[in-house]
Formats: sequence, structure tokens, C-alpha cells
Amino acid sequence: QLQLVESGGGLVQPGGSLRLSCAASGFTLDYYAIGWFRQAPGKEREGVSCISSRGSSTNYADSVKGRFTISRDNAKKTVYLQMNSLKPEDTAVYYCAADLAPFQGMCEMRGSQYDYWGQGTQVTVSS
Repeated sequence: QLQLVESGGGLVQPGGSLRLSCAASGFTLDYYAIGWFRQAPGKEREGVSCISSRGSSTNYADSVKGRFTISRDNAKKTVYLQMNSLKPEDTAVYYCAADLAPFQGMCEMRGSQYDYWGQGTQVTVSS
């Protein structure tokens, strides 16, 4: 069975850091693009970052550029999202998702592109 499980969320003060993990099971991660999305209360789900199947290309939302870094370790079947300089507006449930048929191995930050989703992990940035 194909599964994605997020972890690493929690409560952090503004300016702090968290590293989210997305662990895959039931499939080989090498060929799939992975995206991170988030949804805050009362807001639509938005793309945060994504990484191509081989890790050669990444994309970031303008709101997180320079603060967040996505990476992957295919041997560990895990994708990471390092979040630095966190702001209250980063508060949301964060989801990882897998695109099992990426176009030329690249990634997109459109939720409709992704086939499998994790259950999410809560990130709260508050003083």
C-alpha cells in the first residue's frame, strides 16, 4: 500500500525553525515528484514547495523563498522541509503529496497534479 506520513510539526516561536519529514512506504520514491502544501483555517490549500524525482529541481512559493528548503533522500524514502525564520502566517496544517507520473520528472505546485497525500502535521508559530 502506498502511504505518506508527515512528522515534525509542533509549536514554535516566531523566528524559530522546524524540520518536517515525509516518509514514504509501499513504493520506490526515486521516480516521483514530491510537493509540500499547507492549509490554514479559513484559507485555501496552497503549494509551498516541491522537488523533482531526482532532486535536481525545486520550486518554492514566493512567501517562503529564502526561508524554507526542500530536500530528499531517496535511499531513506524521505523528503524534508526545513523551515527557518518562521512567521505566524506560516501556521497551518502541512501536507506532503506524491506525483506518481511527473512530467519529465519535474514538479508542480498544483494540488490536482498529485496522486497520494499524507494526513498532515500541524505547525503553529506563536509567541
